Amino acid sequence: MPSPAELKRTIGLRDLTLFYLAAVMSVRWTAMAASAGPSVLVIWIAALFCFFVPLAACVMELSSRYPQEGGLYVWSREAFGDFSGFTAAWAYWMSNLPYLPGVLYFGAASVLFALGSRGREWSASPGYFMWFALIWIAAITVMNILGVNAGKWLNNVSSMGGTISLAALILLGAVSCWRFGAVTPITAASLAPHWSVKNAIFWSSVFFAFAGVEMGSAMGDEIKQPRRVIPLAILMGGCVIVIGYVAGTASLLIALPSGAVSGPEGFMNGVGALSSHLGVGWMLVPLALLVGLNGVGGAAASLSSTSRLPFVAGIDHYLPSAFGKIHPRFRTPWVAIGVYGLAAMGMALFSQAGTTVHGAYDVLVSMAVLTEFLPFLFVFSAIIRVQGRPVSADVRRVPGGRPVAIVLAGVGLASTLLTIVLSVIPADDDPHPAWAVVKVAGATAVLVGAGIVVFLIERRRLSASFSLDMK
Repeated sequence: MPSPAELKRTIGLRDLTLFYLAAVMSVRWTAMAASAGPSVLVIWIAALFCFFVPLAACVMELSSRYPQEGGLYVWSREAFGDFSGFTAAWAYWMSNLPYLPGVLYFGAASVLFALGSRGREWSASPGYFMWFALIWIAAITVMNILGVNAGKWLNNVSSMGGTISLAALILLGAVSCWRFGAVTPITAASLAPHWSVKNAIFWSSVFFAFAGVEMGSAMGDEIKQPRRVIPLAILMGGCVIVIGYVAGTASLLIALPSGAVSGPEGFMNGVGALSSHLGVGWMLVPLALLVGLNGVGGAAASLSSTSRLPFVAGIDHYLPSAFGKIHPRFRTPWVAIGVYGLAAMGMALFSQAGTTVHGAYDVLVSMAVLTEFLPFLFVFSAIIRVQGRPVSADVRRVPGGRPVAIVLAGVGLASTLLTIVLSVIPADDDPHPAWAVVKVAGATAVLVGAGIVVFLIERRRLSASFSLDMK
């Protein structure tokens, strides 16, 4: 069986920093957040300190303790055993299956703004969105099979889509505020969060927007000096992400009514209105293409990192041994990447069945939030579990040591549980709220249950094989 040591270490500090920007900073969250009104700025700050900071701190220490390929799969396995490791990894794989077409739907909707009237005709076409997602997932899969260099450069280029488009939005918002004043008054009263079902759903999405800093560690054996590079990349990328999200949301709120930026096309609606209002309509086309590139980058980063988890599970014999194979020429886990890419393409087809483009997008977002937050329960629990274990001198601990790590993990656990609950609450205008809950929670239960069945089958097969070898 090949070992991860055969992989190529070609990911440096710049590559990993840009990877985090592509993986985490999706401009769609600024529009989705802004549609909830000024109070969402307080929720951004709450998500920063209650989820993003605890997650970043835990990832830094866990990736330093266990810097090898596999990330959260290895952390959960080392803390709680093989079953927990596989369950956490399986839930994470499943969460990214709806995430991939979901973020590409957003990119597809944004690109249409560059096509003028033809784009408006395609905006309600399920076929266009489906083929956009299928073609890009196929391209990302092939590029990652061909080598880490090809995959990382796609991530590097795509990260510019989110960075430049958010910078342009912040600039446009500032100019609009200076020339015309704020459309949405931001006062102490408007900043106060008010509980409602609609707001609760937005809050879970805001917390979800900060997920992704755990992805880079899945490629631990392909990163140069991971114990040094991962913390620095999280710190540098995290600063850009926080500024982009908070300032981008504030810019939309200042320049536009909150109702103008909802749905998968919300960000580009906002940019279009702003650029037209300021007399710089020519900016719409390049920004539409950049936002589309941001969607592609999110999908590329997610597939390239998440596909490494079934590779390590294949090495551990909890998936068929073919998943642990490394391509002799490209030195990539080509089977794991290829199978995961095909599964993501299947999810793109499934999500569009029997629903509208907007309906498919909402279902994909809800499924991704619920299933992705389940593995974080393992991550935050793992950092608490390993605090009493000795470490070598080169391991980077959470500043403040064990007490601070436990407190941060506890805050992260509480935030994760709350977000999971909020993610299954249907929208106020949903005609069948009970069915919406059943659809999201039931699909998630089926996906996780399937992983447990796979684990038990593979464990039984391993036990039978071991017994035969002993004879």
